[in-house]
Amino acid sequence: MAQKSIVKRLSDEVERLIADHERVSAQCRELTAERDKLLKEKRRLEETVRQLETKLQSLELSSVMSGNSASVERARQRVNSLLREIDRCIAVLKQEQDNN
Repeated sequence: MAQKSIVKRLSDEVERLIADHERVSAQCRELTAERDKLLKEKRRLEETVRQLETKLQSLELSSVMSGNSASVERARQRVNSLLREIDRCIAVLKQEQDNN
């Protein structure tokens, strides 16, 4: 009789563990789907931010160039930043030519 009790207890425990496993697996699938959805939304929002930043930079630069902006210093900084970026690109190209 004691063996039947132990077997019954073990059987009940196994059933509980299987049910827990199924519940946790389902929850894991739901969370994975939610994560994927959030990552997709994050990428979309990051792309929107990049587009808006580019548009803002263009608008700021065109506004200053047309003389409608009080932020001439900011425009100079932006132009200088663009020039430094161009200089870095030229340096990289020269370095690649020297290596080849």
